[in-house]
Amino acid sequence: MTMRRLYLARHGAADAFGELTDTGRRQAGLLGERLAGLPVDAVWHSPLPRAAASARELSRHLPGVPVAEAAELVDHVPYVPGPAETFPSWAGFFDGYDETEAASGRKLAEALVARFAQPPGTTAEDTGTDTHEVLVTHAYQIAWLLRHALDAPPSRWLGLNSANTALTVIDYRNALPPTIVMFNDMSHLPADLRWTGFPGGTKP
Repeated sequence: MTMRRLYLARHGAADAFGELTDTGRRQAGLLGERLAGLPVDAVWHSPLPRAAASARELSRHLPGVPVAEAAELVDHVPYVPGPAETFPSWAGFFDGYDETEAASGRKLAEALVARFAQPPGTTAEDTGTDTHEVLVTHAYQIAWLLRHALDAPPSRWLGLNSANTALTVIDYRNALPPTIVMFNDMSHLPADLRWTGFPGGTKP
């Protein structure tokens, strides 16, 4: 039974303008070192500069592996919950989202799942063998793919966060539900580079 394995990573730490910082470059390089030696077939990245730069940095450790942009990985809100699904503390986050914006986000989220969250044999990139793909994207997109893998309600993408360059791995096989191999793993990062991208506070 062939498998499609996705290595999901949030981009490295970025500045207020969305550009990768020195910390972000270090994080991405260490992620590349971790992925080196794995049978990676492709690295896909969001069109945004912080993700593209992270992909280039980690790909230095993956010689010969193609690196390409995937529009579906762009940062966006994948699902705007209705009032009955929204915790009061989250309500302010969605102020100003109209139906047009919400529909655009849902369409992008559907395209993300259709392109990447599928077992072998269901996409144009299928080769008939196991595939291993790195997706350098954003916290919301990783949360959406996790929610999809768990078959959880759409609003449950909220509350799932990923640190910069933390690693999440999901396997897809035909006739089986997706397998979440790991989530938000930062073991390739030294203590001073972990937990960036999260709100402040005590971390384990």
